[in-house]
Amino acid sequence: QVICVLILPIFSHSSLSFLSLSLLSQDENGVVLSLGADSQWLIVSAKPFRLDIMEGREVLLSLNSRGLLTAKEDGMWEETFKSHTDNKPNGPSSISLDFSLPGVEHVYGIPEHADSLKLKTTDGGDPYRLFNLDVFQYELFNPMALYGAIPVMLSHSAQRTMGIFWLNAAETWVDISSNTAGKTVFGQMLDYVQGSSETPQTDVRWISESGIIDVFIMLGPTPTDVFSQYASLTGTQAFPPLSALAYHQCRWNYNDQEDVAAVDQGFDEHDIPYDFIWLDIEHTDGKRYFTWDPHKFPQPKDMLQGLIDKRRKMVTIVDPHIKVDSSYKIHNEIRSKGFYVKNKDGGDYEGWCWPGNSGYPDFTNPEMRAWWASMFAYDQYEGSMENMYTWNDMNEPSVFNGPEVTMHKDALHGNWENRDLHNLYGLYVQMATAEGLIERSGGVERPFVLTRAFFAGSQRYGAVWTGDNTAEWDHLKISIPMCLSLGLVGVSFCGADVGGFFKSPSTELLVRWYQTGAYQPFFRAHAHLDTPRREPWLFGPENTALIREAVRQRYALLPYWYQLFYHAHHSGQPVMRPLWVEYPHDTATFSTDDQFLLGRDLLVHPVTEEGASGVTAYLPGKGEVWFDVHTFQKHNGAQNLYIPVTISSIPVFQRGGSIIPRKARVRRSSSCMEHDPYTLFVALSPKRFAQGELYIDDGHTFNFDKQKQFIHRRLSFANNALSSRNLAPGSQFITPSWIEKIVILGASKPSKATLKTPDGKESLLEFEFDASMSVLTLRKPGVNAGVDWTVVLQ
Repeated sequence: QVICVLILPIFSHSSLSFLSLSLLSQDENGVVLSLGADSQWLIVSAKPFRLDIMEGREVLLSLNSRGLLTAKEDGMWEETFKSHTDNKPNGPSSISLDFSLPGVEHVYGIPEHADSLKLKTTDGGDPYRLFNLDVFQYELFNPMALYGAIPVMLSHSAQRTMGIFWLNAAETWVDISSNTAGKTVFGQMLDYVQGSSETPQTDVRWISESGIIDVFIMLGPTPTDVFSQYASLTGTQAFPPLSALAYHQCRWNYNDQEDVAAVDQGFDEHDIPYDFIWLDIEHTDGKRYFTWDPHKFPQPKDMLQGLIDKRRKMVTIVDPHIKVDSSYKIHNEIRSKGFYVKNKDGGDYEGWCWPGNSGYPDFTNPEMRAWWASMFAYDQYEGSMENMYTWNDMNEPSVFNGPEVTMHKDALHGNWENRDLHNLYGLYVQMATAEGLIERSGGVERPFVLTRAFFAGSQRYGAVWTGDNTAEWDHLKISIPMCLSLGLVGVSFCGADVGGFFKSPSTELLVRWYQTGAYQPFFRAHAHLDTPRREPWLFGPENTALIREAVRQRYALLPYWYQLFYHAHHSGQPVMRPLWVEYPHDTATFSTDDQFLLGRDLLVHPVTEEGASGVTAYLPGKGEVWFDVHTFQKHNGAQNLYIPVTISSIPVFQRGGSIIPRKARVRRSSSCMEHDPYTLFVALSPKRFAQGELYIDDGHTFNFDKQKQFIHRRLSFANNALSSRNLAPGSQFITPSWIEKIVILGASKPSKATLKTPDGKESLLEFEFDASMSVLTLRKPGVNAGVDWTVVLQ
């Protein structure tokens, strides 16, 4: 049995080079190693095996301090689940290891679970389970397995953030215990009064059914450091096309081409923007993927061209279960090439799914993945066009007649059993699909692929969503911690089905879900086949107006969303993040999961309670100021702020000391807004100069990376001057977009405002000043968004 532990200490962000270990001392029972950083070392003891990571006299983390290391422990050679028997041809092969985290009370991560952001202790209950499953109507606040599994846990205290990456794709269980769990407030106060010296500690035990112990320990010490360290291992979030950050309209199913055209026209008639319309499984010819129903979708290219004419796009579903049908080209080729997963006896593994009897391609085989990718070529996927993208569902994989509705563990991927790599299957499906979309464009266009199943590293290939949720208020609430948990472990492009997949939402719930979804990274409405139609205009003009406003807020903010994803792609920093990421010393933020930050500068507290007349938002940061983005009212940080709300309210605040770009001219799709002008919102702070960025590229190709075709500018307000300076002198890109308006929050009234450009020209700007709100509006600077300029207030 192999044990591999890699420790990621503080390292150079510019080169991602790790500091080397050096031997300090050794004896017959162990060694002491320097970790390269000041006063950090590693103590390795042999009998019994134990590993302690130290900083000064402080223990940061211990392995096997409780002696729970096991490898290939004794167990049953055969197990039965209902009518299914697992013969375990290799015998019992489970492994486990414990980790102790002194000084830690808060741990996060290990998605996917429908649970709070802060992980709960599992004493007296089931451990958190990581095993990708197709779960029907999943339960909330439960450690049960769901569609994806990322075996990464973050610990956080006011002193340090660390991470543990348990690299194992087999079924995994995570037990969490804490010496402070269950203590009442009175008990904690009693400890304080009595001078209790017990140090808080969280203990974690990882248990996997098979494989080796392969662990990466990320020492931080800051949240940003941990994100960078993890990104160096598994990669960063794929940079999506800008349109993928806009609004998506989906249901199971839009009936035919006429239905698609009618829905598309409905958005225009009701002045609601959208970018993507989606087709679920019913669009195919008998659930044969890469095909179209010849009666309902006889002319798919005409349908897609109609969307192109409005600068809109489509997503079609391509699932990884293949109908066993000798007249189906995809099945015949996979079978003839031997690319199907095999059963334990060596025959093609078959199971039941949407098409009926189905085979399951072996996506662990690189030759299979290359062939799958080639099927997305325009001459292979008949009816496809450049504005059509892909959705991979059911890729846990889902097997309706399999154990727990998934593949048998003794199914074979080459020489490997499914039990060894089960949680990787969905990642490989999305990987091959994304590669297919890239290849079909000759490597030019960025793909968009949505997946339901995922593993560590899935962020490199597209987006995920939280699966088949329900139209209930608690499901709306849980979407926030579920997406926050994913962001902490690299997957920034996450969202939940707006309105709920199962059942039918009340109009109030639907409106509130749109308002919440508009401020989550992946923004898609979706609904079950058996639910009534749910297009935004079907609930009366007042609710249509409320939904329209929520969607328009999303579109106006797309420049900021795009900038955040650019940074996520380059650095691994989450787009949607818990408050403690930016305020790591503020203990009041450590368990907060009903509000969140977008980047550093926007704080969002959606209304998720039925019939709410108010919400209480925590505005972090002593000495900070926060501005309501709707009213421009200023509020001090480090306070719980009660906010009266109506059905139209979406509480959002901009941090003082920030500059956020928006586009005020919302059109029918994001592509229609490509060359529109920008409005800059400058929020002043007594604590710091205001800073922000503006990132622009073509919005859809890899030219930003391969040819350095982009604009990246630093926006700064200091000493009564707002300036734009180039952050990427080596890049080249030209935009016709210009700066239309500048809104400065917390300003004083100037006597004049002067625009200065590099050619030496100066011009006076018109302005308005609202003394009651201290808001200064500068109109029509008219300067190109890609050049240097300065506005001086006097």
